[in-house]
Amino acid sequence: MNTLAYSQLLGVLVTEPLAWLAVLLLVGCVQLWRGRTLAARRWVTATLLGLLLLGWRGPPDWLMHQLETWYPPAGPDLSVYAGVVVLGGSFERSAVQTGREAVQLGAHVERLTEAVVLARSHPRLPIIFTGGCIDDGGGCVPEAVLARRFFTQMGLPPERVRYESASRTTFENAVLTARLPGVDRTQPWLLLTSAWHMPRAMASFRALGWNVTPWPADFRSNTHMPWSSYSLTQGALQWNLLLHEVVGLLAYRLSGKA
Repeated sequence: MNTLAYSQLLGVLVTEPLAWLAVLLLVGCVQLWRGRTLAARRWVTATLLGLLLLGWRGPPDWLMHQLETWYPPAGPDLSVYAGVVVLGGSFERSAVQTGREAVQLGAHVERLTEAVVLARSHPRLPIIFTGGCIDDGGGCVPEAVLARRFFTQMGLPPERVRYESASRTTFENAVLTARLPGVDRTQPWLLLTSAWHMPRAMASFRALGWNVTPWPADFRSNTHMPWSSYSLTQGALQWNLLLHEVVGLLAYRLSGKA
């Protein structure tokens, strides 16, 4: 298992709230097996309280909104920009893609659809898609290959989009895209990614000297906070996404990548 795989496993353990609850429940079971009934009750009670709080949509939605409004988006005049850098992350993992001709889109497809909208509404604006792959045991299909297939199906001429197919992380997106022939990162560029991912993406690109302005898509928070809304499924998903980004941004800052 390589370093990236280890970091992904650690990330799951740190950012998955259901994993935390499983650990609490496991500790409670261990206490029960040892005959420590009172301690077991406390751990099981903590697990139940955590499970109940997990479904409250208000706190994670409010925190997600802070991430998504961290940077103001670009204005309507896009004539000053050298192009748009579109980050990967919109496709199902490699094992799902293998053996299929149709593109299997994931949860963050708005990154792609917004790129199509920009390409059609601003025909002279160059588009660069950056995204490689992580082999998850089922073969490796670079996202750039899938993106080329998707954009072609959407009717974009092949010459409208350039591709970087080796990057596996946001930091590598910034590094490897800058190495493409003819790319001048000191010129103004639009950076297109999910709104909640924008703080980490902007920090990474700017740390490497990119002159980027955010063009967010794929918003996940409400403009009016759902403090009375409750859903275990949606709450767990929102917390997972939020924690993944916060931990990722912190890790990037500590490692000098942002």
